[in-house]
Amino acid sequence: MIDFFRQLTVETWHLFTDAAPYVIFGFLAAGLIKALLPEEAVARHLGGRSTSAVLKASLLGIPLPLCSCGVIPAAISLRKQGAGRGASAAFLVSTPESGVDSIAITWALLDPVMTVVRPIAAFLTGTLTGILINLLPEEKTELDAVPSACGCSDACCGPGVPIKAPLGERMAAGVRYAFGELLKDIGGWLLLGVLIAGLVTTLIPDGFFEMLFEHQAASLLVMLLVSIPLYMCASASTPIAAALVLKGLSPGAALVFLLAGPATNAATLTVVARFWGRQATLVYLAAIAFCSLVLGWLVNEFYAWAGLDISRWVTSAQGHAASGWHTLAAVVLLALILRAFWASRRSVGCCGE
Repeated sequence: MIDFFRQLTVETWHLFTDAAPYVIFGFLAAGLIKALLPEEAVARHLGGRSTSAVLKASLLGIPLPLCSCGVIPAAISLRKQGAGRGASAAFLVSTPESGVDSIAITWALLDPVMTVVRPIAAFLTGTLTGILINLLPEEKTELDAVPSACGCSDACCGPGVPIKAPLGERMAAGVRYAFGELLKDIGGWLLLGVLIAGLVTTLIPDGFFEMLFEHQAASLLVMLLVSIPLYMCASASTPIAAALVLKGLSPGAALVFLLAGPATNAATLTVVARFWGRQATLVYLAAIAFCSLVLGWLVNEFYAWAGLDISRWVTSAQGHAASGWHTLAAVVLLALILRAFWASRRSVGCCGE
């Protein structure tokens, strides 16, 4: 038992040190994007039922620093400011599936191909979802403010940066948001994801998924069924996907997990039904499932055609010696996460904390 916990600690710490510099960079970039692309400004381009509005929503949602919790009030805010059903639904899909923080972690823990494919897949999934929802007849839905999955109101989960403030002030506010509210929302899930990845690396033998699934279709379907009800933000899902790949999971099945996990969970589906309608909810879920499976299959075909082995790129904890820079970044990141949680506990806000 002592050996198990020792190995678990080593595997988890190595995964965390591998990702830490990229996570810090991702959060820094997220804060700058938050300052330069506030949701209020984005809403002006997303009105109507046009395909161009859907394309803009999918594209603009990809880099934005919003997790599965924060994107819900943001998407509802877009709806209330005049964004179309399809455009706001596209934003609701592409935003949690990607993000500059998760893209940075994908580069650190997976490979360059997945780093490029992930935001493209998020864009395609969000676009298809938005276009299909635009084709539906209008449904009467609630348009009152709704709490997000974390129990906060719109203003609480994602404080905006004043549009007319000086650039330096907006950038400073964006960085404070990234290493405050955003890190509080995502930090715990990231640590949980790294811990689960450490458990997978410790408990599951190499080649386990290759032996479990003789046909790739089975692994794609199983990962889809596992991902749909799971509440997992994009950053936290990445180390788990990397650990699964090391144990033989195909890159396509890993992509299914990375797409379906962040975009679908009980809270999101409930909100979609309430503000977009029941028909839109069915289309929302079906489009994500369809795109995840098709894109996962295409990714597997590409890796086979190109003769690429993703497991050679994925960083293995075994025999890995972290550099001083990675160790320092891991310590700093852990301190920032603890600081964000401590600050949230001390503050008395609308979340009741």
